[in-house]
Amino acid sequence: MADIEVPVGELTLRTLAMPADANAAGDIFGGWVMAQMDLACGIRAAERAKGRVVTAAVREMAFAKPMKVGDTLCVYIDITKVGRTSMTLRVEAWAQRYLSDVMERVTHADIIMVALDGDGKPSPIPPE
Repeated sequence: MADIEVPVGELTLRTLAMPADANAAGDIFGGWVMAQMDLACGIRAAERAKGRVVTAAVREMAFAKPMKVGDTLCVYIDITKVGRTSMTLRVEAWAQRYLSDVMERVTHADIIMVALDGDGKPSPIPPE
């Protein structure tokens, strides 16, 4: 029996891929998917840091499958490491295919977020 891939992490963002987010062939722009992943990381990291965060780095990202107009993008986040002022989040982007229960992983990446204080300087992340 084949292994069935399932998302890892907490569902943090769901949004619909619309025609304005696509090229003439109906494929969703990779940059749009990346922006949604970054947005989801900002939500999850700010919750964990209990304050302002910024994206510091995105580790390697490759697209395995296309997203199409009408698909629902589902972004899952797993915080894999918390340092003094930064954290690493494993981000998976999945496409729930239009009018179907089929879920396929589109891409994944590790994104590093840094907590900032009111002056924009790195700030310690509080313990859980």
